[in-house]
Amino acid sequence: MLRLYNTLTKKIESVTPSLPKEFTLYCCGPTVYDYAHIGNFRTYTLTDILVRALRYGGNSVHYIMNITDVGHLVSDSDSGEDKLEKGSKREGKSAWDIAKFYTEAFLSDSKKLNLMDPDVRPKPTDHIPEQIEMINTLIDKRYGYIIDDGLYFDTSKSANYGELTGQKRSELKEGARVEVNVQKRNPTDFALWKFSYPKGRDFDSNLDDVSKRRQMEWPSPWGIGFPGWHIECSAMSRRYLGDQIDIHTGGADLIPIHHTNEIVQSEAATGIRPFVRYWVHGQFIMVDNEKMAKSKGNFYRLQNILDKGFDPLALRYFYMTSHYRSFLNFTWTGLEAASRGLEELRSFMRSAKNNAGKRNELSNEKLLKIDTFRKKFTDALENDLNMPQALAVVYETIKSNIPITDKYDLLLEFDEVLGLDLQHVKQKDVSIPVEISELLKKREEYRKAKDFKMSDDVRKEIENRGYEINDTPAGSVVIKK
Repeated sequence: MLRLYNTLTKKIESVTPSLPKEFTLYCCGPTVYDYAHIGNFRTYTLTDILVRALRYGGNSVHYIMNITDVGHLVSDSDSGEDKLEKGSKREGKSAWDIAKFYTEAFLSDSKKLNLMDPDVRPKPTDHIPEQIEMINTLIDKRYGYIIDDGLYFDTSKSANYGELTGQKRSELKEGARVEVNVQKRNPTDFALWKFSYPKGRDFDSNLDDVSKRRQMEWPSPWGIGFPGWHIECSAMSRRYLGDQIDIHTGGADLIPIHHTNEIVQSEAATGIRPFVRYWVHGQFIMVDNEKMAKSKGNFYRLQNILDKGFDPLALRYFYMTSHYRSFLNFTWTGLEAASRGLEELRSFMRSAKNNAGKRNELSNEKLLKIDTFRKKFTDALENDLNMPQALAVVYETIKSNIPITDKYDLLLEFDEVLGLDLQHVKQKDVSIPVEISELLKKREEYRKAKDFKMSDDVRKEIENRGYEINDTPAGSVVIKK
């Protein structure tokens, strides 16, 4: 049984679905005003591995990831520009074109990282009626109120506000967490619907410059405007997953505001508590001991990785070298080490596929070892998705004395969770000339004798002849460049 750290309860818990063997899972996806960076993709890879692990355990997973294409303002205090409108001004394109372009870029990067497609990728611009309906429900239940710039949720009416962070309401001070808005009843109140124009009046060309009109706005019972950022996830998760979700994932930066607000508005609207049974959050990627963020200008895109000549799956491997709840410091040296680890796995899979002999009946000892490795791998997954431990099991399997064919099959099984696409490792030219094979044997003799200078000299000679050596846990493999 999978055990995960639940941000809501602050402890590791056994994860069980509401329905037998059927999990519902929602992941907060990207705001498509710019490229997603590799810090964002760490969270999406965590979600991908979690879904794979649940399915590996014999469960079905109804998996939803949203694409935010409106309503996410540059300030957490519900002020400033919409990020899509800001992107529009930055690039001289319509907000709709910005959303389309960066959605396609996100999907392309996701495919390169071998992220599985969710069942649905809902967008708030396609679900305005659902959001208006939920806001109406909140108003009818007296959770909402109107001020000059929009409709707000009254957090004072939610006794459990802030439980995801562990903070008390009194610890959230005006101006510390948000900017001051004198019309708000409480500093933690947040927008459900923002007016395009003061007090929700309809657009009037005699009063407003047409060039200032928002590109993304809709009529509502309260006036022309657009939904707040938080309401989209509550409305769309309810639309596709029902009133309660088994698992909700996202980055740790979403805990204090976005996910906190999701909880109280969903529970207020449906009357069902808890809104989410298990909250799973991935920790930040750091650069020079600072959080990677677009606002800091210290972020890398997947394309930056590719431009340096790295395989995108080396980044996926890099993510798995650290536990998802730990800060991960990104360095090019670290990525190079991950790249070497990935190539070791690929080299072994090439060698195993090409050199596997006829399958023989296994002894009880070998069968027991295979079951032991499988259990160790499963134990690593069940231990709060401990992927460094799972990778260690992979190399332990490679170094074992079970038949190479069975190692190959077992690694393909493990890769159902790892997602390194080991089944489709490209086959390089394996027709190695006799003289190269003799040089490789000579190098192995030098290595056994710990004569590393001569070993390096032979390596260089092999490389000068157009071949490369990959030293894997299963032995050295020569591949034509």
